[in-house]
Amino acid sequence: MSLYICSLIYDEDINGRQRIPDDDAYHVVRFPYGTHESSDVHNMHPFTQPDGKTSSYPDARSGLIWPAAEGWGVLDAMVQWEAGPYTELRDQFVRDPLSLTESPLDTTATDHRRPSPGMQCFTKQHSLFVHPSTPLALRVAHNAGRSLRLVHAQFKLAVHTDVHQG
Repeated sequence: MSLYICSLIYDEDINGRQRIPDDDAYHVVRFPYGTHESSDVHNMHPFTQPDGKTSSYPDARSGLIWPAAEGWGVLDAMVQWEAGPYTELRDQFVRDPLSLTESPLDTTATDHRRPSPGMQCFTKQHSLFVHPSTPLALRVAHNAGRSLRLVHAQFKLAVHTDVHQG
């Protein structure tokens, strides 16, 4: 059995600010390339992407993980928001969030959360079948009435290839 891992980290103290507007839309969380990643030995977060396009942080493509193999994918995420006047914070995983492939945009594991009494730090995990031709992303939204900063975010994929469909 093979296991392919990609683990992306964004931190505003290292990577600069990432502001998420309040516009009733979900936004792809962007992740830096190269040395700021905790692990991408299987090249699932490449500058030059499988469709031939080149990305640079912080464009929308910098939020994509392209699975290195077909299999059972386990997605993990952590999102930390700045304090704000929101009553709801939202997050979800999505296949092909930028409509780059013939696969239709496919959201899953969507959570709408009330703020917690302390720091606004949330984690999630979800599993699904993944394919190398279909990128994945973490998207977020909120209802603060103004743009808000993400303080920290992590997005991880583990692909288990010894899984048979059908």
